[in-house]
Amino acid sequence: MKVMVMVKATVESEAGVMPTQALLDAMGKFNEELINAGVMLAGEGLRPSSRGVRIAFDGAQRRVIDGPFTETRELVAGFWLWQVRSLDEAIEWVKRCPNPMPGPCEIEVRPLFETEDFGEEFTPELREQEDRLRERLGN
Repeated sequence: MKVMVMVKATVESEAGVMPTQALLDAMGKFNEELINAGVMLAGEGLRPSSRGVRIAFDGAQRRVIDGPFTETRELVAGFWLWQVRSLDEAIEWVKRCPNPMPGPCEIEVRPLFETEDFGEEFTPELREQEDRLRERLGN
């Protein structure tokens, strides 16, 4: 099962406060553990929302909304993509993670959809297309 592990933003991360050398070292060691265990597929930190945009969809209309975005609790400061056996395994890994922020923060774990989750709507033709795309991505 693949999961997206999202480090939620804080007031500090949205202000652009950079991690300390000690935190960078601890996170580097944690990432190395994840890689050595075959869990980590990808992971990155994100710049503050003041550097981002949102695109709002309404039918055929598209509207670009410049950051910053005000609800810090709803923002993501960084992410990992992990391959785990279960949600419980992902939870155990997160519990071992160094606190990625200087103060309180939250990490959210969400399973990705698997092709089987789409049922009959995911036709054999769509499955073939998905397989071709994943092959091109090296997945």
